[in-house]
Amino acid sequence: MEEEYLDILDESGNYTGKTCLKSEAHNKGYFHPTVHVWFYSNQREILLQKRGADKQTFPNYWDVSVAGHVSAGEAIEEAAVREVEEEIGLKINKNQLTKIDTRKNINIHPNGIKDCEFQNVFLVQLEVALNALSRQEEEVDGLCLLEIDEFKYHIEHSDSDLSIVPTNPSYYYFVIETILNTI
Repeated sequence: MEEEYLDILDESGNYTGKTCLKSEAHNKGYFHPTVHVWFYSNQREILLQKRGADKQTFPNYWDVSVAGHVSAGEAIEEAAVREVEEEIGLKINKNQLTKIDTRKNINIHPNGIKDCEFQNVFLVQLEVALNALSRQEEEVDGLCLLEIDEFKYHIEHSDSDLSIVPTNPSYYYFVIETILNTI
């Protein structure tokens, strides 16, 4: 798979007009835009994906429904729609996206990756059954619908049998609260 070019952002999230390869952004700690798309059901469930075992960061952890990098020159909403189709095989349109946040996030990983992102966070109502989704084999090892209270339990108990990507819990609670205010 060919490596993608990313737009470089400044520390405030503004586009600098420069681009670089994703590997360079992760090596040098350049800020770049990403998308997080959280799917939820009217039954108070959240769709989670299990990150592939070969992922460079957080392999085998459960994570946001869909996430990915925004290619250089690509509109944020277009990236979200593209990533949804690539990772879970679902065709949506940008009108289904509800943007709820843009968050600055920095993760320095033991393998040397300096992941400095501005995450564009969206909600989308899941209107199909879980078995209607098709996961991207090389990126996603599993999909599950988790009831919101069960999701909260796993956030609060990091030693549980469901390992969720470690991040500031306030992010997860913000997503949960926004979903509950939506349904």
